[in-house]
Amino acid sequence: MRHRTDYKVTLGALPIARASFVTEVNQKSYTISGRFNSSAIVDIITKISAETKVTGTMSGAGMRADRYTLVYQSGKKKHIYDVRYRNGNVTETTVDPEPRRRPRNWIAVGPEDLKAVLDPISSLVIPDGEAACPRTLPVYDGESRMDLVLTPKGREKFKAGGAEVEAVVCSVRYVPKSGFRKGRKDIEYLRKAGGMEIWFAKTGALKLYAPVHARVPTQMGTIYVSAVEVDG
Repeated sequence: MRHRTDYKVTLGALPIARASFVTEVNQKSYTISGRFNSSAIVDIITKISAETKVTGTMSGAGMRADRYTLVYQSGKKKHIYDVRYRNGNVTETTVDPEPRRRPRNWIAVGPEDLKAVLDPISSLVIPDGEAACPRTLPVYDGESRMDLVLTPKGREKFKAGGAEVEAVVCSVRYVPKSGFRKGRKDIEYLRKAGGMEIWFAKTGALKLYAPVHARVPTQMGTIYVSAVEVDG
């Protein structure tokens, strides 16, 4: 089965990007492909785009990634991340170009950080029958290891594209673990920030819970990511 979701990304009321994700699921495997492109107003400063893909297997525990890739481009600079997983553990990470020598206050990703982890994409797809929150998502994106701690915050109606669904609202606490420079201002801001949320709703086609809305406070203002259309 196949399901597509398009999202708009705004900084406050200012549109800054568009994103889309296509999820294909069968009895044994799944693929999620995503695209991100900055809006014209952002392109005046620098054009940003990204393509990501995760493939994996379906099991009684839900989705388990085998491979996660991200190609991220900002202006003329391109970064490629390729992560391989086996049974929930990272077996290989390739980053192109290779990272420069890390500063002395760099918190390195250790072997224990790469065990029992999730990729950034399918970690946010919740199997039917499970609670979206509370749960802790141990995420590794090819560079950084973090925990996203989800706590129940109630339910809300979410409207988009003429349809309305009931969404499960989870507050999110960002806990950086490794793969970053200690004292980095944006990391510290996110770690201390309140008001971060993700709203999950069940898709009518796949019977899985997926994000339909997110609120992320940043130093520049609050970023909102909202589905353009919903089904249910």
